[in-house]
Amino acid sequence: MRIVVLAGGIGGARFLRGLKQAVPDAEITVVGNTGDDIHLFGLKVCPDLDTVMYTLGGGIHEEQGWGREGETFAVKDELAAYGVGPEWFGLGDKDFATHIVRTQMLGAGYPLSAVTEALCARWQPGVRLLPMSDDRVETHVAIEVDGEQRAVHFQEYWVKLRASVDAKAVVAVGAETAAPAPGVLEAIAAADVILFPPSNPVVSVGTILAVPGIREAVAAAPAPVVGLSPIVGDAPVRGMADKVLAAVGVESTAAAVARHYGSGLLDGWLVDTVDAGSVAGVEAAGIACRAVPLMMTDVDATAAMARAALELAEEVRG
Repeated sequence: MRIVVLAGGIGGARFLRGLKQAVPDAEITVVGNTGDDIHLFGLKVCPDLDTVMYTLGGGIHEEQGWGREGETFAVKDELAAYGVGPEWFGLGDKDFATHIVRTQMLGAGYPLSAVTEALCARWQPGVRLLPMSDDRVETHVAIEVDGEQRAVHFQEYWVKLRASVDAKAVVAVGAETAAPAPGVLEAIAAADVILFPPSNPVVSVGTILAVPGIREAVAAAPAPVVGLSPIVGDAPVRGMADKVLAAVGVESTAAAVARHYGSGLLDGWLVDTVDAGSVAGVEAAGIACRAVPLMMTDVDATAAMARAALELAEEVRG
């Protein structure tokens, strides 16, 4: 079975771990969000790609869901001693090594997709990890602070500000001129199943779909497309997705997110059992819907979610 997953960071990575357990023999291609990428200290940092790579490769800090296990922060402390920031973005010493290798390879002329493949050769994540694009795309958020409107990088909004102010707009800068990375469209076209994990529908999956050609490829794919709601009981399972959903005019409900993707993309949608009352409304929008437990409390629970998604895919395939 060939499965394509459009994934963001923590939620996508943890879902993938369950998916691998559910179907260990499947050929899984992950199209990773690069809109969260940022340049810090002269280095190219790809948070979502690295979170998938570390999680599936056994190096993730489990409690945080991001960064390396057993991390130290000597370099960050030394940079702070020199007065070099930003201090709000915590890169650890082991993590610095990944970003140094990536930046050196990019500087030597290798595209991000080739660099990602080289980094994965060490971690052996058990999936084919592709960036959504080799081109630079950065998600920016328009906010208003003390009556002044300005745009900030998504990382500043999410990590520094902790989404403490309302997002007025979310823009994937550079997406309109970007191209899908090599292999992305081919994987989508050849997939038996396409999955949207419980990643952020605006700044993770939404940013991937903003790259010209990817949304169209998913919509045209012969494979069934099934998503899992990141909203349970009218609230994000993790993070502050409600803030960016509001910026694009979408309510923070499982049904509203399904309608946001639309029947032109989704064939099936899973909601949590606490949202079972929304099933009929989602199906009225032309999307098959089932209610199952969607809390990724452990790998077994996540694997059960993945199996439910694949079962719904088979159901809608007819």
